[in-house]
Amino acid sequence: MGIAMRALGQVAYLPTYEAMQAFTAARKPDTADELWLCEHPPTYTQGLAGQSDHVLNPGEIPVVSTNRGGQVTYHGPGQVVAYPLIDLQRAGYYVKEYVYRIEEAVLRTLAQLGVTGHRVAGAPGIYVRLDDPFSHAALTGPAHPGDPFRGLGKISALGIKVSRHCSYHGVALNVAMDLEPFSRINPCGYAGLKTVDLRTIGVSVTWDEAAQLLGAKLEAALAP
Repeated sequence: MGIAMRALGQVAYLPTYEAMQAFTAARKPDTADELWLCEHPPTYTQGLAGQSDHVLNPGEIPVVSTNRGGQVTYHGPGQVVAYPLIDLQRAGYYVKEYVYRIEEAVLRTLAQLGVTGHRVAGAPGIYVRLDDPFSHAALTGPAHPGDPFRGLGKISALGIKVSRHCSYHGVALNVAMDLEPFSRINPCGYAGLKTVDLRTIGVSVTWDEAAQLLGAKLEAALAP
């Protein structure tokens, strides 16, 4: 059946969230899966596990509570947000593998741009080495047990919701953003976690190019 790609452009967060919920609630067994690609105006979103004290100083940026997993994150212009709306039961894989496949799509997207992404155990999302984002050397466990993120920057955040075996919410890839708002939260609940984008690590790519690339990698990775 494949995935129907929808390019939404820049859209407000809350109506998009509500549209995902409505789409998922109305799904039938034969409803085609969709992949929404978009960008949001500046917004903090708080996941179900989120604690208000991780939002340090939101200022004029709205904070929206959501029903996705995870903690607080920031969405803003220059970030590609991908929302896969997948019937996991029909696709034939469980939530843990679904998360793995999304991360794999981000890793492949970065690899095509020459960047080596890394997973950190117990911390969903994708990270890069700040000192050498193009290094293929694997992470060899936490070199600093007290700080598993030392030397790393987060380039992609992930938060999902599964309802009646169907997924919504998704993954964000930082392309060319104003990163300052990340300093006003504990990203994903980790104090002092550095956030980076492709531009910061020296990769010049347009939002459209990054969105098309991530969309293609997600479509391939999420196929049954």
